[in-house]
Amino acid sequence: MIESPSTARGARSVEIRQIYYSEQTRLQLDPGFIALDNCGHRPDWREYWPMRTYLLGHSLDEGTLYGFFSPKFRQKTTLDSATVSAFIAAAPADVDVIGFSPFFDQGAAHLNVFEQAATNHPGIWPIFEAAMKVVAPGIDPHTLPMDSRHSIFCNYFVAKPAFWRMWLGVTEPLFAIAEAGTSELAQLLNAPIAYGPGAAPSKVFIIERIVALVLAADPRWRVHHFDPLRLPMSPSIVRGYPADLLVLDALKTAAIETRRTHYLDVFHQIRATLLQNARKAAGMQA
Repeated sequence: MIESPSTARGARSVEIRQIYYSEQTRLQLDPGFIALDNCGHRPDWREYWPMRTYLLGHSLDEGTLYGFFSPKFRQKTTLDSATVSAFIAAAPADVDVIGFSPFFDQGAAHLNVFEQAATNHPGIWPIFEAAMKVVAPGIDPHTLPMDSRHSIFCNYFVAKPAFWRMWLGVTEPLFAIAEAGTSELAQLLNAPIAYGPGAAPSKVFIIERIVALVLAADPRWRVHHFDPLRLPMSPSIVRGYPADLLVLDALKTAAIETRRTHYLDVFHQIRATLLQNARKAAGMQA
């Protein structure tokens, strides 16, 4: 059941927990965040396990924003807890979600976070297709546009309890399927998928993109982002073309707001040209 976004306004507190898995990752934590110990607990789920455990095991205060960051938060965003706290304090009082997502190039150059995952984790498309039939029937992951209002990577966001309840309601069916291990989808979710030089269970990358799905599926959620152009890009070949990336993002916004497919046609045309130029500049074959 879809729960309406909270409309409460006013002062709120913030609790951001930073997850660690070992002594080495504990040493990476920002002392301004709350340490969350996940040593020895289900590494196959990565951040989802401690996030889920906390959300199910605690009563959330409706006036508090909650977040769960990985130990690599500063490495990936360059932000420390003081900067995060100052940005949250200056944010509009009625926002539901505040994002600190890096990698603007990844969000802008892809139609959505599903396509972005498929580019970086070959073979994951069939898993998204099967998972969406469970958690968002009627939504086609191949055609749903997402702009920078929706694209959040690494689960780097804080949110009101109402949003976390919605997020958990979407992720839990996938968790139950994967844990049961008896269906074809369970096998797909638990199977390893390419991740950099190694591999990780595909369910990790599916779960990480649920926040973007929830935001894109219901525009009533009020979102406020730290300027993504002030955060690191990924090592992609298009990272050096911020003007083109801004155009691509704006075209997706126009398509979402007007529901006119022409904007997406132009998006695909400009992206193709950008990729061609970027590959040529990088000495790659088109």
